[in-house]
Amino acid sequence: MRRILILGGTGEARSLAAALADDPSIDTVSSLAGRVRDPRIPAGDVRIGGFGGEDGLADWLRGNPVDAIVDATHPFAARITENAAEAARRCRIPLVVLRRPQWSPVPGDDWRRVPDLSAAATLLPGLGARIFLTVGRQGVGAFADLRALWFLVRAIDPPEVDRPARSILLLARGPFTVPAEIDLMREHRIDVLVTKNSGGEQTAAKLHAARELGLPVVMIDRPPLPSAAAIVGDVAGALDWIRSDR
Repeated sequence: MRRILILGGTGEARSLAAALADDPSIDTVSSLAGRVRDPRIPAGDVRIGGFGGEDGLADWLRGNPVDAIVDATHPFAARITENAAEAARRCRIPLVVLRRPQWSPVPGDDWRRVPDLSAAATLLPGLGARIFLTVGRQGVGAFADLRALWFLVRAIDPPEVDRPARSILLLARGPFTVPAEIDLMREHRIDVLVTKNSGGEQTAAKLHAARELGLPVVMIDRPPLPSAAAIVGDVAGALDWIRSDR
């Protein structure tokens, strides 16, 4: 029986674990970082909590041998991905990165692409006064000093960092619908949407809503992936990689 470590927390990670659950030749263990208070638990064995960086992950791999690693973490979990790539190299374990495709602008979109949270915060004062902020709870602190702007902050769990003084917090988990997103933006008189290019359908409705309302979108680009990483774009690709000879 082959043992696969899935670094998870995404819908793709759960779908992959479910697809492998009925395969008698494969045993899986999914690792969740533990940053969400009420995570959706995947099929198979699950561990919750960080490893302690690349050294901690390498130590865990030595004590818990696996045949391959699938990094199916969030596209913006750059540090986890870097640690996984280095630990896999050190332990000589094959690794693939599963990343859903990015969103791309379509006719009618008004995107302002920026490389990171800091650049997004710098750009905002010239775009509008009422901001819909959907960058995850850990990214909210980058906007805390923008006292002249008003923010609707949406996250799954409450931020543990400072948030803008003029803001309200909306706790919600996708998927969201386009009509509901339009109503939300109208209710709060939103001028600008700020989001990360996470990709996927769960939260894409906000982009459709912004297009319908003619709102600019500050789109934060993904961090680069490790140059040596094997990359697949969906669960089917990950399954093919796992089941191929290597």
